[in-house]
Amino acid sequence: MPFYEHVMIARQDLSNAQAEGLIEHFGTVLADNGGKVVDSEYWGVKTMAYKINKNRKGHYAFLKTDAPAGAVQEMERLMRLHDDVMRVLTIKVEGHEDGPSVQMQKRDEREPRRERR
Repeated sequence: MPFYEHVMIARQDLSNAQAEGLIEHFGTVLADNGGKVVDSEYWGVKTMAYKINKNRKGHYAFLKTDAPAGAVQEMERLMRLHDDVMRVLTIKVEGHEDGPSVQMQKRDEREPRRERR
């Protein structure tokens, strides 16, 4: 099965528990359609670059999945219909990286940037 990475932004007025509940809900939708969530991360409330639906902040969540295309399409469809979800981004990847995402790593653990000329 192909590997996917999903980033979801939920409304800022949700509690942390409700935002994490959305992750579990969409993970069960994926499991019901023959896929599985390999890893999930809750990134917390972050400020966005521009307003979306009159919101300046949002709860960010990251999912790594291993699922057939039909299951991913159904999960995306339900995410877009859900009132609490503002944006969804899905990317097909060759494989999942081990460890936490770059967003969750501490600044000193990250690889250094390339030097500018």
